[in-house]
Amino acid sequence: MCAHVVVAEDDADQAELIRRYLEHEGHTVTVTGDGRSALDQLRHRSPDLVILDVMMPGVDGLDVCRVIRADTALAHVPVLVLSARSSEDDLLLGLDLGADDYMTKPFSPRELMARTRSLLRRTRRDHPPAPETDHSAPVLRAGPVSVDPARHEVRAYGQQITCTPGEFKVMEMLTEHPGHVLSRAQLLERLHGYEPFITPRTVDVHVMNLRRKIKRAAGAAAGPMPLVTVYGVGYKLVDDRSREASGD
Repeated sequence: MCAHVVVAEDDADQAELIRRYLEHEGHTVTVTGDGRSALDQLRHRSPDLVILDVMMPGVDGLDVCRVIRADTALAHVPVLVLSARSSEDDLLLGLDLGADDYMTKPFSPRELMARTRSLLRRTRRDHPPAPETDHSAPVLRAGPVSVDPARHEVRAYGQQITCTPGEFKVMEMLTEHPGHVLSRAQLLERLHGYEPFITPRTVDVHVMNLRRKIKRAAGAAAGPMPLVTVYGVGYKLVDDRSREASGD
């Protein structure tokens, strides 16, 4: 499973340690010491994985993550964030910006390699080669939202929206049950084993991001938000046949 990995880490010793471990696993590694150089590398050649240190001079790792998720040519690339900050708020901020995994320093290099393997396997599973793509899975629909599991695509109001793996899983499960309320616990269960870090607020962050993307896709055609909160219970996607007043 050889891959091209960009490592943005301003601590030279730390960067060299990560590079050695990645190369030992057969990967090609590009190391940069600051966020601006990392963005230059990413635009020159889209990698298979990005490992970002948060605290870098100039453009920090979270800003780089924000740029990656806003760039349609890079939005699919998995991002692993490294940080000396370990609070839940810091973790959720990384998640909010689209990070796929978050590790705190100091970390075990072996655990880092296990996380990179997981992210790379997930990317290959979600984006298999075209000849092997299974087109038999039906497109799921709820109101203006559709999810195509075979193509790993989400659309809202006819516009494709880019989702992180966790966001995709939440949207997929909601469109499997249009009009039905799913609890946070049910949605978290779908995310377990798929996202390396989970907190009770993970679903809330994913839903917040999905609402923002749906609203952007709707533009002038925006009507009532189809992704609604049922307070004290969970979330649901309201389809055209069962749209009703909600707590949102």
